[in-house]
Amino acid sequence: MRFCGWVLGVMIGSAAAADLPAPVTDADFMPLDVDQVRLGQMLFYDPILSGNRNISCATCHHPKFATADGVALSLGEGAVGLGPDRKIAADNIPEQRIPRNAPALFNLGAREFTVMFHDGRIEVDPDKPGGLRTPMGAEMTQGFANLLSAQTMFPVLSADEMAGHYSENDISQAVRQGRITGPDGAWSRLSARVAETPGYAPLVAAAFPEAEALTFTDISDAIAAFVAFEWRADGSTFDTHLRGETELPPQAQLGMDLFYGAAGCSACHSGPFQTDHGFHAMGVPQFGPGKAARFESHARDVGRMRVTGRDVDAYAFRTPSLRNVLHTGPYGHTGSHADLSQFIADHMAGRDALDRFDPASVTLPDLPGAEDWRHMDDPAEQAALRAAVTLPPQGLTPDDIAALVAFLAALGDPVALKGRLGVPDTVPSGLPVDR
Repeated sequence: MRFCGWVLGVMIGSAAAADLPAPVTDADFMPLDVDQVRLGQMLFYDPILSGNRNISCATCHHPKFATADGVALSLGEGAVGLGPDRKIAADNIPEQRIPRNAPALFNLGAREFTVMFHDGRIEVDPDKPGGLRTPMGAEMTQGFANLLSAQTMFPVLSADEMAGHYSENDISQAVRQGRITGPDGAWSRLSARVAETPGYAPLVAAAFPEAEALTFTDISDAIAAFVAFEWRADGSTFDTHLRGETELPPQAQLGMDLFYGAAGCSACHSGPFQTDHGFHAMGVPQFGPGKAARFESHARDVGRMRVTGRDVDAYAFRTPSLRNVLHTGPYGHTGSHADLSQFIADHMAGRDALDRFDPASVTLPDLPGAEDWRHMDDPAEQAALRAAVTLPPQGLTPDDIAALVAFLAALGDPVALKGRLGVPDTVPSGLPVDR
C-alpha cells in the first residue's frame, strides 16, 4: 500500500537538520556542452520541429508561464496564441485537448531524474536496450545522452501536441503509418528539415563536430542540454539556507517545519528537489479527454496503471518537484486547481476533496464540442477514482496552509524563472517565435 507519511508525520515536531536534504551541488547535475546548449535554444523555440511548422516546444513550456503554459489542459495542434490567450484556429479545430497538464521543466538536468512524464512511461532501465524503457520498446532509437534527451522525442510524434492531425503533413502521415524510426521515419524527416535549413549548419557543426549527418538523437541531445542549462534552479532562499548563508523568513521557517514535520509533505516531496519520483493516487479531479487510445471511448486517465498494468497503480501519478511552484500553476496532472492554497487543502483532504471540487474554477481554453466532464458525470468512474485514494485526510488550518505557501515561496529561483539565455529574437528557420 502506498504511504506518504501523514500518519508518521504527526509524530514529528519541527524539522530537524537530519530531516532536511543536503545542499545541491554541481555534482548533482549532468555536465553540459555550451555549443549544444546554444543549438538547443534555437531548436526549443523553433516551430520547425512540428508537423505543420506552427508549434515549438516553447508553445507549451514557455518562461512567461514558468516553463508551463498557465492553463489546465493545453490546446496544441489547431490552436494559435500563447498561454491562457491560446485559441482554436477556425480552419483547423483541434481534435481534442492534450490530456494532461503541461509540467514545468526545472532541474530536469539533475542526475536523480530517472523517470519522466506524469505516468513515468519513460525511465532509466539498465536492462533495456540503450538503458531506457519507453513505449516504443526495442524499436526505440539508441544513443541518447540521457533520459531528458529521450523525453524530447515524443511530443513531436503526438497528433494533438506537435505532429498535426492525421494526413495533413508528412510527419503526421509517417506517424499514422507507424514509420517513426528509419530513413523515412518521422524523426528522420524532422532531422532533414533542420539539416537543410542553412542557418543551422554552423550551430550543428559546433555542437556535433564529429557527426557525419544530423540525427534526431542529436537534436534531442541539444534540446536536453538547453533545458538543463536554462532552467537549473538551485539558487532559491531555501538553497542558501541549506548552505548556511541565510535564514528563512519566520513564516517560511514555520512552513518548512510543517513540511518536514507534522504535515508529512516530505514523505513524498523528499530530496533536494522535493520529489521522491514515485507515483501516488491523491484523488486529483479527472476531466478532459482522458488518456485513451483512438479506438477507446472512455474519458479516464488511470496514470501509472497504463504503464504497469497493475491495479494498485490506478490513478497514481508522479510526484512533481516543487521548485518555483508558486509560478507553475494550475496544479495537478489535470491542472485542476489554479489556486495553490486551495490545492494544498484539497491535496491533504484526500478523496473528501472531490465532494467540494468546483469545475467552474478550472482554466480551460474554449473547445466547441469537448465533453470535458464525462468522467465527473459518471458515478462508476468517480467511485473508481475515490477507491484508489487510500490515504486518510490530514486536516490543516488556514494558518498552516499559509505557512506552507510561505515555505514554497522560498523554493523560488528568480534566475531560473527568467531563464539564462532567454527567448531568442529569431530562429534559423525564420518561423515566428512565441514570445
